[in-house]
Amino acid sequence: MSKKFKIISLFIAIGIIVSVAINLNIGFMKLNFSDFFLSDNGNSQIAQLRINRVLAMALAGIAIPTSGFLLQEYFQNPLAGPSVLGITSVASLSVAFYIFFAQNFVLPEFLQNSFLSISAIAGSLVLMMILLAFSGRFQDKSFLIIFGFLVSALAGAIVSILQFYAENQSLKNYILWSFGANNQVSTNQIWVLGIIVLIGLFLGFKSIKPLIGNSLGTAYAQSLGVNLNQLKLFVIVASSVLSASVTAFLGPILFIGIVVPHFCRMIYNPAKLWQQWILNMVLGILIMEFFSIISETTQFPLNVITSLFGIPVILAMMMNNKKAA
Repeated sequence: MSKKFKIISLFIAIGIIVSVAINLNIGFMKLNFSDFFLSDNGNSQIAQLRINRVLAMALAGIAIPTSGFLLQEYFQNPLAGPSVLGITSVASLSVAFYIFFAQNFVLPEFLQNSFLSISAIAGSLVLMMILLAFSGRFQDKSFLIIFGFLVSALAGAIVSILQFYAENQSLKNYILWSFGANNQVSTNQIWVLGIIVLIGLFLGFKSIKPLIGNSLGTAYAQSLGVNLNQLKLFVIVASSVLSASVTAFLGPILFIGIVVPHFCRMIYNPAKLWQQWILNMVLGILIMEFFSIISETTQFPLNVITSLFGIPVILAMMMNNKKAA
């Protein structure tokens, strides 16, 4: 690894440590250092909630940028991402169906969390299959962005219909989920989310080397022995699992999957995909921990903060691409 990469990683790591420390100390009640280690302490439950919040943000910071990174490298489009391509919207629609129609079924909490995640992942996988089926029909892959926008609009319309006819409690549950409540994630949910993210990361790891060959062109990749169909499958499953699992437990976190890979390409050589993947994960953790601090301080919903941050950055990216053209 180059000296520049090590220096960048060191600064980001220091930023993560500082942001985690601040995150653990933000809340209505001041905690002591011992509260995070003594289970019989009166404040131990509050301390556990803050630890869960930090872990949830770390997992989201790893998963969503990795999902966006894989999609952007596969489609060779800096605007490709789980939110723009409609993956997040369809995952949200799947969660909406689960919340609105599963109220009559009594299940243990752990199973409820599992089905919530499964529904989001299943919806996003279906959409990714459709996207990749259409990708062969479109000569210009930028049409997939338009297709994703249309899918997002359709999913939003269906969710609105569900909300109109939903019972009060179901509607309240969905609205609270859609805010991106990072401070309401239980320990069981952290375990489920962590396992699913690890599966997605393993598939992402298996995709990096073929993506390096794919970036040099389809014909060259095939000459190197890259299985393009297997690569397509790995990218589909990995990006869908990673983005949908976070969406299931933390609500729709928009634009981070586009913005973080963009920043990583700005600060380091975009051709070195292994280092880019690592930078996406560590920078994603730093940004999500920082957003969690803002959310806890201002009481703004997490998805509002990510949107206020991501929209101007994406507009700037589009303007710079236009000037370059």
